[in-house]
Amino acid sequence: MCAPCCLSQLACCCGSAACSLCCGCCPKIKQSTSTRFMYALFFMLVTVTCVIMMSPTVETAMREHIPFYTEMCNKLNAGENCSTLVGYSAVYKVCFGMACFFFFFSVFTIRVQTSTGCRAAVHNGFWFFKFVALLACCAGGFFLPNQDKFLEVWRYVGAAGGFLFIIIQLMLLVQFAHRWNQNWSSGVKYNKIWYAALALVTLVLFSVAVGALVFMITFYTDQEACFFNKIFLGVNGGLCFVVSLLAISPCIQTFQPTSGLLQSAVISVYVMYLTFSALASKPIETVERNGNNVTVCVFPYKSGLQSDTNIVTGVGTAILFGCILYSCLISTTKRSSTALQVYRNDMPENERARCCFCCVDDTEDYDDEKTAGGQNVKYDERDGTIYSYCYFHFVFFLGSLYVMMTVTNWFHYETAKIERLLDGNWSVFWIKMASCWVCLFLYMWTLVVPMLFPKRFEA
Repeated sequence: MCAPCCLSQLACCCGSAACSLCCGCCPKIKQSTSTRFMYALFFMLVTVTCVIMMSPTVETAMREHIPFYTEMCNKLNAGENCSTLVGYSAVYKVCFGMACFFFFFSVFTIRVQTSTGCRAAVHNGFWFFKFVALLACCAGGFFLPNQDKFLEVWRYVGAAGGFLFIIIQLMLLVQFAHRWNQNWSSGVKYNKIWYAALALVTLVLFSVAVGALVFMITFYTDQEACFFNKIFLGVNGGLCFVVSLLAISPCIQTFQPTSGLLQSAVISVYVMYLTFSALASKPIETVERNGNNVTVCVFPYKSGLQSDTNIVTGVGTAILFGCILYSCLISTTKRSSTALQVYRNDMPENERARCCFCCVDDTEDYDDEKTAGGQNVKYDERDGTIYSYCYFHFVFFLGSLYVMMTVTNWFHYETAKIERLLDGNWSVFWIKMASCWVCLFLYMWTLVVPMLFPKRFEA
């Protein structure tokens, strides 16, 4: 059992074979899924490294617990206490290397349509050599000339890429909302329980959205201050109400019979989440009462302990990077990339209602299967690629830039620390608030575009 598994892993690391686990009792995995998860693993390893670089707590712990830490830093010419290997500039350089890695593969895999070619083999295998190449790219960023000018230019490149990645995330959310409603609606004609499920989930989501709005009105507004908060809560709440009415209006239903309240409920919940995140990211406001400056428009989640702040930051960071990884992986499936007008699927599909519809793979017909001393691998790309390799790497390229900007607190990079990732600043506030409006605009556009251009959407 051990020898075949070792040979299988050797073929994966140094050849074009698909990667799999050594345990034979693990569920079967597809070659396309295995490849995407390996790239995601590379992405997360670099992301964790960037988080460590931005953490003074980790830096202090390393200095105190690693023997000969100072001597090692001197031999590496990394400055006093390895100062050049930490902070925002180090994160910029590491993310530059990761971005170059994924951008190279995006260009390298342009127009790859079959998995039997040499370029597809490099994309799906040779993981050891690609890992070494990734390490070399990340390390190479520290040897660039004229680094001050590079950091300044790279910051604006990262901001542009980060904004584009946010737009892709929002487009995926809109597509997810439509997909959910379409899938569950398809089951109504066979079983009325799907209609009850639609109604229940819609009611729950709208209740969450309204509850969140009430919560923010209670804790993030004040009679004497927080004027922006009042305006944005009113605007975002009003826009959610407008798109909900628009979704069930007769003019929209004529061109989109599947349009309903479930989509608008999903969008409303996400907009409320973004609004809450924006208000929580805004710098604190104070008012003078009884001769004292009193902080207003904040939620008192803390009990006064530093551990509470660390827990909230840790949970928020985990959710944030989980969303990034989900966006990178799900955006490259055939159905999602079709919605983004990157990879078109002209084959008709027989919709079948499922509770976990988003976890269903795009391909069902494949017979080839290989057992290599462990987990079974299904080679589902014998007849051609099932997702765009080029676009896959391009999304990870944008994700690298988004991670770089998020970890370094966007345009407040000089004072950025990972422990203060959720602290307030105006740049993060406006980015999140703008994301609310872009999300609402994208959803509204998907509702009205069939009415504006009916010929393009005729079956």
